[in-house]
Amino acid sequence: MLVKSMNLMTIKEMPEDLMKEVVHSAIELKKEGNRSRTDLNGKVLISLYEKPSTRTRLSFETAMKNVGGHTIVMDFKGSQMSRGETMADTARVLSRYCNVISARLFKHTDLEEIAKHASVPVINALTDREHPCQALADMQTIIEYKKEKGKLVYIGDTANNVAYSLMLIAARYGMHVVLCGPDGYHPSSEYLEEAKKTGAKVEVTADPIYAVKDADVIYTDVWVSMGDEAQKEKRVNDLRPYQINSELLKHAKSDAIVMHCLPAHRGDEITDDVMDGKQAAVWDQAENRMWAQEALLLKLLKKE
Repeated sequence: MLVKSMNLMTIKEMPEDLMKEVVHSAIELKKEGNRSRTDLNGKVLISLYEKPSTRTRLSFETAMKNVGGHTIVMDFKGSQMSRGETMADTARVLSRYCNVISARLFKHTDLEEIAKHASVPVINALTDREHPCQALADMQTIIEYKKEKGKLVYIGDTANNVAYSLMLIAARYGMHVVLCGPDGYHPSSEYLEEAKKTGAKVEVTADPIYAVKDADVIYTDVWVSMGDEAQKEKRVNDLRPYQINSELLKHAKSDAIVMHCLPAHRGDEITDDVMDGKQAAVWDQAENRMWAQEALLLKLLKKE
């Protein structure tokens, strides 16, 4: 049947069987490689962007094209929403023009409003709460390099959307998860407890050397996210001891991989030699955004 009511809002709310099916499918699609597919011929994705994007936008557009569909991009500033049209009314209208909506927004509550009033599936392409599409591609990358188990360490600001989605998906796969950052940058109790419900070992620490011991995967993100620019100086000073560099990597497993969702601020959260080094998986990780979103779109829209 055609799945019309299924949304991807958060990893927290995503059924585990669906999550693992999408990740597995992404791995298989990548093995098949780019080829002419017509699975979603005639289907339309409308992508709404309130926040800037490189990988999310291009990977969604490429993924939809790969499976025979078409993407229409709508910039928030160029839409009537910038002049006061409600999210609810916009969702009702967009649903008449497309088969699926993706939205990259500042507020998760706005995404919830779109999903409430849309009659087609809605995909979270990033909000202040979670970044589920990134997490699906991240888990695909981890499995390709390290299979499904092992120790994942997230270093830096562990109270952000990427960290939350990654922590939950890794815990659901049974990984040992360590979140490492200074006081004031630790995950919320809500997400920490949700991850621990899986039975996985989940730790929070302020000690990066302790954190990376025996690590299979070391992950970081920018220290100053979109919307945090006013706090840039403070955040950079607070997080400086949590830089991923060659010295820190000496304390991890020799074959540990380094991941970054990009864009990277080289010299801040990660050094050039690590980004360009043999342990970096960031470029495969970026490519996998396309495969994971291709798998997701097929699941949401393809007749079964």
